[in-house]
Parts: sequence; structure tokens; C-alpha cells
Amino acid sequence: MNVLILGNAEDAHARHLKQALTVAGVRVEYLDTSQFPSELRLSWQPETDKGSLTLPNGSPFSLSEIHSVFWRTFTGVGIREMSDANRHRIAFNDSMSTVRSLLQAIPARWINSWDAYQFHKEKPLQLHAVGKLGVKIPATLISNDPQQVTAFASINHPVIFKPVYGGAHTQLVSDRHLEPERLKAALSLSPVTIQAYIPGTNIRSYAIADEVYTAEIRSESLDFRQDPQAQLIPIELPESVRQQCLAIARTLKLAWTAIDWRRTQAGEYIFLEANPSPMFVHFEKQTGFPITQKLVELLIQ
Repeated sequence: MNVLILGNAEDAHARHLKQALTVAGVRVEYLDTSQFPSELRLSWQPETDKGSLTLPNGSPFSLSEIHSVFWRTFTGVGIREMSDANRHRIAFNDSMSTVRSLLQAIPARWINSWDAYQFHKEKPLQLHAVGKLGVKIPATLISNDPQQVTAFASINHPVIFKPVYGGAHTQLVSDRHLEPERLKAALSLSPVTIQAYIPGTNIRSYAIADEVYTAEIRSESLDFRQDPQAQLIPIELPESVRQQCLAIARTLKLAWTAIDWRRTQAGEYIFLEANPSPMFVHFEKQTGFPITQKLVELLIQ
């Protein structure tokens, strides 16, 4: 059985899963797209659906020989610098188009799929889709209009802000952020997501196939990811919230995911985000939840 991990050995989670799969008797290799086109070889015939890849270590695969692929990180492509900017742009676009095509053409089981990742990249759409399920979400505004942002912050005070796409930590909005000239300058560069701040407790649920594992995260930080001392306490979710986890995963096309909640003092669960490639090793060590085992099972079944 052949399994690929999209990513490379620099990622601790990729290394951890590779070791677990190897112990399970699986042949597993990294698929590091940053090595394309200089070291990684890709070929595909759209009319026959035949394709192949050869890894930098010389290991060849036909696409039909790949049983499953674990999406850890997509590293894009590695185009060397060129003096001619137009040639560089063409080389980059051709290489990215080839990689994107092959990632979707591989007939293996993806954990998680290309479609799931496209959904994740549109975080406002993800939030909207989850809200349509009847799951409670925070009051949210995505905007680059200073008047809209100021009005929203006034009505929903206190509020937090974060990037629309992701990649940075959550911060509380202060009067300094809303100073008119500063706000206008910032929003002329990019829109922002602002949300009503939800007092309460951070909760994380890992939904893997039909299983849900959940822990309370005890931390004084606004964004618990910045707190290495955060405590992880296993808890049982109310059945209604457990079913919401499974519904969220299905709606977002996720075979597995980490769902972040805010639990209010009244016990209401407010959805914040679903991550298609969450970190899990530390969480597993602290809670004892069998996340690695379940991922291996997904990849070899």
C-alpha cells in the first residue's frame, strides 16, 4: 500500500504521521511540491487518465498506485529566480497549473481533499455555510469600509479582529485601531474580519470520520495558540453539539478537522473555525485521544 504525505520532513506533524504509518506496515513518502519542477517529476495524460510522479529520491509512482494522500501542507512550487520577469511569471503559472491539476487528478483518497482546502481558503464563506446549518456563529463583519467597521465595533463592543484569509493571531480592537486616519490607511491595504468578542471558554473538537474528541482549553490568552502553558482538559460534548461537529465536517467536505468553539457562561457553544489541517501531536499527548491511530485508519482503509 502506498500513501503520500503532502508536505515534507521539516514539519513535525508530517514526520510523526510518517513514522506511525511506517510502523503500520505502509510504504509512505513525502510529496513536497516545492521540489517541482527542479527535482520532482510529474506527468499526466488527460485523455487516458494515466499519470505518474517520480520523487527526488527516484521512487516512481503511477497515480493509480497511490492509495491515499494526507494533506499536511501545500508548499506551492519552487521556481528559480530569472532575470526576465515575464519568463518567471510564465514558468510559475505553468508549474502551478500542472501541480494543481495533478493534485486533483490523483484518484487516491485525500485526507483532506482539494475541494475542502478551497473552501477553507474562503473563511467568510465557511462561516456562512456553518451558520446555515443552524450552528451559532459570532456577529461578524468582513469589510474594508471604515464607516462600516466603526459602526460594527460600536454596536458590538468589545470586538476582535483577524485576517480574512488567516495566518495571524486574534487581537482585541482598541480605540487606537479605530482612529480614523489609521483605520482608513489599514483598510486601503486589505479588508479585515471583525467579530463580537464572546466571553467564555475555548473548546476544541477533533472530528475524525464518525468520532469526535473534545477538550476544554484553559488559557488566559485571547488566542490560546500563543500560550504554551495552556491546559487541555478532556470533556464530553452535549450530544447536540457533537452532531453539529459531524454536520460541519460533512458540509465543509472534511474527513477530519479541528473545530474551535467558544462556550459561554450559559453553556452555549459558538462556532469560530474549522481547520482542515490542524496541529494535533501536542493535543494528543495532553489528552490521550487516539488521533494518530484514527488518521492511520482513515489512510489505510
